[in-house]
Amino acid sequence: MHQTAEQPSIVILTGAGISKESGLDTFRCADGIWNKVSLEEVATPEGFARDPDMVHDFYNARRAQLADPTLSPNAAHEALARLEREWPGEVLVVTQNIDDLHERGGSRNVLHMHGELKKVRCEGCRAVAVWDGDLGRASACPACGVAGAMRPHVVWFGEMPLGMERIYAALEDCALFLSVGTSGNVYPAAGFVHHVLETSGGRTVELNLEPSQGATLFAEQHYGPATEVVPAFVDRLLAEGPAALEP
Repeated sequence: MHQTAEQPSIVILTGAGISKESGLDTFRCADGIWNKVSLEEVATPEGFARDPDMVHDFYNARRAQLADPTLSPNAAHEALARLEREWPGEVLVVTQNIDDLHERGGSRNVLHMHGELKKVRCEGCRAVAVWDGDLGRASACPACGVAGAMRPHVVWFGEMPLGMERIYAALEDCALFLSVGTSGNVYPAAGFVHHVLETSGGRTVELNLEPSQGATLFAEQHYGPATEVVPAFVDRLLAEGPAALEP
């Protein structure tokens, strides 16, 4: 990514808050997933080793929810896709979400740092494959044919997020860092705003339902439902154009 005065680049970090209005449960709110099930049981390598059937059941249920025909991207997803289409510079969406609502909303330049619910990985040959149905211990790897080594292609606690080299390179070159719908207390994503401030010096904006843990680090904040604040911000940014992000 190479920023110029005519084509400033944008990095957008998104979290569960952008998908909540589409009907997907968040993890850390008062009625979120981690208040209903233990993360140690379903979101750690150790939990998977102890009880793979329970872990598979958990992700199969979430995969089924994602396949529900009534579930669709919302106005916030669509606004970010519009920004990617119409902005003259590069727009990279770095999402902590494992759903595919950004892609279904029209975004093409998306990096899933915590993996993807509709993909699986073989711990034998390391192949990654698209997977829409249920996954279990008897499932065979589409690449090597071995059964019993498949797991969700999801980054669990204690594992390294995906694409970090590309993410940090983009942050160091961006003119705008936009954080949307994230709690600001899960690292390394919570540290991205620090990295921007220390490197590119780009404009930093938080769009959230309420202030995140790191809200004071952002130069600009807008609070409210994602389906309202994200389209409104995108409209203003596109109206202002690249000149608004020049140093």
